[in-house]
Amino acid sequence: MAYLKLYRDKLSHNYKFLKSKFEGRDIEWGVVTKLFCGNREMIQEVINLGVREVHDSRISNLKVAKEINPDVQTVYIKPPPKKIIEDIIRWADVSFDSDISTIELLSKEAEKQGKSHKIIIMIEMGDLREGVVRDELIDFYEQVFNLPNINVVGLGTNLNCMHGVMPNADKLIQLTLYKQIIELKFNKKIPWISGGTSVTVPLLLREEIPGGVNHFRIGEALYFGLDLFTNQTIPGMEDSVMELFSQIIELHEKPIVPSGELGMDPQGNKAVIDEKNFGKTSHRAILDIGYLDIDPKYLIPVNEDIKIVDASSDMLVVDVGGNKSNYQVGDMVRFRMKYMGALGIMNSHYIEKFVE
Repeated sequence: MAYLKLYRDKLSHNYKFLKSKFEGRDIEWGVVTKLFCGNREMIQEVINLGVREVHDSRISNLKVAKEINPDVQTVYIKPPPKKIIEDIIRWADVSFDSDISTIELLSKEAEKQGKSHKIIIMIEMGDLREGVVRDELIDFYEQVFNLPNINVVGLGTNLNCMHGVMPNADKLIQLTLYKQIIELKFNKKIPWISGGTSVTVPLLLREEIPGGVNHFRIGEALYFGLDLFTNQTIPGMEDSVMELFSQIIELHEKPIVPSGELGMDPQGNKAVIDEKNFGKTSHRAILDIGYLDIDPKYLIPVNEDIKIVDASSDMLVVDVGGNKSNYQVGDMVRFRMKYMGALGIMNSHYIEKFVE
């Protein structure tokens, strides 16, 4: 049976690496836990590291964090749906916001619950996901800052999350300038410029982060040690905090080229035949995972002799060539994963999860 394993020592190593970088520059930061899909054991591991700020895009996951440690500051990292405003105020200390009517509802509900709710106003900086249009920011803030029980604690932006627009010093400097303009115009202090995500970590390591950017929220870099500019592992970080283990359920030497009339496969693709492979065979193993659990393009075999062929809904076919590793039916094959693949695995009820 397939399972996912999280390595406690590697998670701790990456956390300490990032913590030292942020502390050296007086930057506050929180850990994004949405990858864990509410898995209590893994969220507990994150909090055990000493994390005091947890970010997530699902209110049920923030509830888990609060139940583990009520003192953890919880941050809801997308504009809140209006239907869950009551739960946002109950379980999220901070939310990312870009709609005035939603903030007005947050204000009313916070007053009702006797709380002061913190918000980070998100600004559109080119990636065209969430965010107030920059030309409208001053008017937007003016409507917000007098609302009761609402405390604007930051201006933020998201880059590389929709169209792949990469962060740079110029965009982050613009963000800090908006903070200065608002503080001067309204005589208000805004503590945070939340311009940092995992994609921004390489800028930090190259000391290209403007001084005003003082808040990061980190997920992918912590769990995968990945430099999203180069798609390489950040020197000094671990790239295998999590690994997927899948069992071989069949292993035979078979032709490389399929035989018979070819139509569309269940994914809507038609096989392309390389004539050079006619008459050739290789050892092919079938594993007990499939598209239901993960898209094969997000899998990285630890054994470099293994090549992924394709998958069906619940079986994955890999080519082990001449089987130099002497795989047998029942053996486990190890994979590292890309972020979106790990997200699918964590969300699958069919894959067991362990911490070691």
